[in-house]
Amino acid sequence: MADDPRPGAPADRPAIPVPEDGRVLRVTASLRIPLSELHFRFTPSGGPGGQHANKVATRVELRFDIAGSPSLGPHQRARLTERFGDEVRLVVDDERSQARNRQIATDRFAERMTDALRRQAPRRPTRPSRSARERRLADKKRRSDQKRQRRDGSNGW
Repeated sequence: MADDPRPGAPADRPAIPVPEDGRVLRVTASLRIPLSELHFRFTPSGGPGGQHANKVATRVELRFDIAGSPSLGPHQRARLTERFGDEVRLVVDDERSQARNRQIATDRFAERMTDALRRQAPRRPTRPSRSARERRLADKKRRSDQKRQRRDGSNGW
């Protein structure tokens, strides 16, 4: 694909148009999401804070449409849909600044996406070693002897 703007892009999915301003969120090495696909909504943050909290919309709600995103490959879409459903929704009102909350929301979104796309290595069952089995049996025997001594009444009372 000579006209693909991304170097090394897989041939099984179409090229993703990069926005003119070049603003892209890099989630993993193989996934970049244009910021234009992230939908932000700003509302007043609840709770104490006086006049500033009541007048300024600092609470950020980030939404990302998994089902309709052209940035995702079929395997990524299936994996994310299984984990989140058709849409990712994230709410942040940690800071008093809208810009800071927006940055926190974007960072958390990227972190969640990375975690959801990471494949867990399958667990390989292992056997206890011979010495571990022997230690366990020796501990059981010691405990059993200790309890038997208590039962026999040979503690001198």
